[in-house]
Amino acid sequence: MGFKVCIFLLLGCLLLVPETTMGRDTKRASIVIQGASRIAETDENFVCATLDWWPHDKCNYDNCPWGYSSVINMDLSRPILAKAIQAFKPLRIRIGGSLQDQVIYDVGNLQTPCHPFQKMSSGLFGFSKGCLHMKRWDELHSFLTKAGAIVTFGLNALHGRHKLRGNAWGGAWNHVNTQDFINYTVSNGYAIDSWEFGNELSGTGVGASVSAELYGKDVIVLRDIIDKMYKDSKLTKPSLVAPGGFYEQQWYTKLLEISGPDVVDVVTHHIYNLGSGNDPQLVKKILDPSYLSRVAETFKNVNKTIQEHGPWASPWVGESGGAYNSGGRRVSDTFIDSFWYLDQLGMSSKHNTKVYCRQTLVGGFYGLLEKGTFVPNPDYYSALLWHRLMGKGVLAVQTDGPPQLRVYAHCSKGREGVTLLLINLSNQSDFTVSVSNGVNMALNVESKPKKKSLLDTLKKPFSWIGNKASDGYLNREEYHLTPENGELRSKTMVLNGKPLKPTETGDIPNLEPVIRGVNSPVCVSSLSMSFIVLPSFDASACS
Repeated sequence: MGFKVCIFLLLGCLLLVPETTMGRDTKRASIVIQGASRIAETDENFVCATLDWWPHDKCNYDNCPWGYSSVINMDLSRPILAKAIQAFKPLRIRIGGSLQDQVIYDVGNLQTPCHPFQKMSSGLFGFSKGCLHMKRWDELHSFLTKAGAIVTFGLNALHGRHKLRGNAWGGAWNHVNTQDFINYTVSNGYAIDSWEFGNELSGTGVGASVSAELYGKDVIVLRDIIDKMYKDSKLTKPSLVAPGGFYEQQWYTKLLEISGPDVVDVVTHHIYNLGSGNDPQLVKKILDPSYLSRVAETFKNVNKTIQEHGPWASPWVGESGGAYNSGGRRVSDTFIDSFWYLDQLGMSSKHNTKVYCRQTLVGGFYGLLEKGTFVPNPDYYSALLWHRLMGKGVLAVQTDGPPQLRVYAHCSKGREGVTLLLINLSNQSDFTVSVSNGVNMALNVESKPKKKSLLDTLKKPFSWIGNKASDGYLNREEYHLTPENGELRSKTMVLNGKPLKPTETGDIPNLEPVIRGVNSPVCVSSLSMSFIVLPSFDASACS
């Protein structure tokens, strides 16, 4: 069915609503933002995307969605790719993935030939070892530097080890090749934000596993290498990140206990809570609020483990693509995935997650950019809006709305006030939302009647205005996200009624808000998402 923008006034709310929603009901919901204190804090550059190692012949479910999008073979000369990264100013990028622990570096006294990954049935994940030539590393680092990226590089943690039984690997980690690679990087003055050790080797592992005892000893060795290599360098010493796996409480606890204080700076874990990419229930899961909420326990437990056993470290989601095995075809690369993705960003940040790395920037069905063309998929714009609007400070929110209305609040980024993220999973209801500040509501009770100014009159129903505003016309910004033509699996994101597409020169389009008067309710239509920027919100935690 076609998508027509119908404009009508409802309770003072100007709505842009798909024609298909005209027969649905409108419900009211109240939101109270507790602006007196922060419940958590993210990194300034919370949004992150990954670059993976998969070759073009990596396939799942009779689909081969990677093309030439890997660290080794991606075309770095395309202007649209650089512009997509530059739009974040900056974007954090993690280089890593399943084949990370089979990568050798063509530097120093390398004892084996430097060949690309090849299909090999007996190999880990069905591939042979692969090699990173230093010429390619020079090109890649130069590209990322010019694009303004903040780089995390995942290192091979299996080199020198041997398979024992099942997924278990044992033996000593051979750190020589890694040390030579880090030395090359430092000697060339290449800035790296962080070095990550291994990929999905924790607990029972994925493909391979290493005991926490061995892993803990090895990160001590890597810490010593990093400290020595950067001791006399003008470069900022990178953080040490580990283990980049799926969270298992006992394994993670043991890793932190064995490695000890100030060795591991960042504890990473991976999230694929939607299940396999070929699951026919993917869409149903994404639109089910109870299903989405289940993973909150993982975020909570990771943070708790770190606080109890490694308070010197910070939690990151080092990789998350929603659905594993390259993502869901016609799901992960479409509008509907943003319900899951933005909910993940909001939920994880409430549990002190500092960085959230999306699998991938390019590659698979879950790429923020389309492989080959690098044209942004809908989740790219969701990531960019979050990065530009949502600040570090995370605020508690209460609402009387139903579970289908997901609400998150942060201090606004780079300015005063608060930004709300509203996610409406309902296919039956639009919501008219009132927003208030719990502190100011209590202060608005007056013992004696007195003459009120215009601002005082506004403060009564809109108590969040507080003392920052001045008499006069007060505005807020709104960014409403809907799918093109009302199709949830559309690959085109629509912002405030305007389809988002790169310009002919590959520039990312401007993300322009709708400006609304402060004395009007906030509206969010069914099956849509909205960022609401409240510049005059009285939140002392955001001062």
